[in-house]
Amino acid sequence: NYRYREAIHKWDEALQLTPEDATLYEMKSQVLMSLREMFPAVHAAEMAVQRNPRSWDAWQTLGRAQLGLGEIELAIRSFQVSLHIFPMNPEVWKEDLSWARKLHEQQKATKTEAVQSLAKEKELAQESIPDYDFESDEIVAVCAAIAEKEKALSAAKTVVIVSASGTVETVTEKENCPTTPDETLFIRAR
Repeated sequence: NYRYREAIHKWDEALQLTPEDATLYEMKSQVLMSLREMFPAVHAAEMAVQRNPRSWDAWQTLGRAQLGLGEIELAIRSFQVSLHIFPMNPEVWKEDLSWARKLHEQQKATKTEAVQSLAKEKELAQESIPDYDFESDEIVAVCAAIAEKEKALSAAKTVVIVSASGTVETVTEKENCPTTPDETLFIRAR
């Protein structure tokens, strides 16, 4: 009657009385999947498989819950274990395993397309960067001018003096003749 929450509550009560019953965990997992609660569904199905590792339907339910989480490879493995236990189950062969394999192939194709797309974008980005001639006369002249300006700036040192009275004074020192502030020096910073 689609009263899933009540069913989960009843299964939880039953599991408190018989915690080793794999069937209860497996049925609880199915209801949790109906409610789209995939993490708890996987957990309940894993509990069912732990309690009874020879239960093909517990493995099938685990595979379905894993598919709900997007864990396609794990789901395929679970369906294969289910088929190993009960090889004549047409539902697992025709529906579950074939669907999971189809999803796996689509996932592979999507990843391949994404990798190819990234490679094309990287190739286009590399093509769009212009090739500059860093040894041209203009570039060398600009670099030389910047170097001369830096030399002039490094030869003169700027000193900020804050006296005890609070006055701020900026003094430029030449390398050969440093300026010595008066004895009211409060802070000296470069």
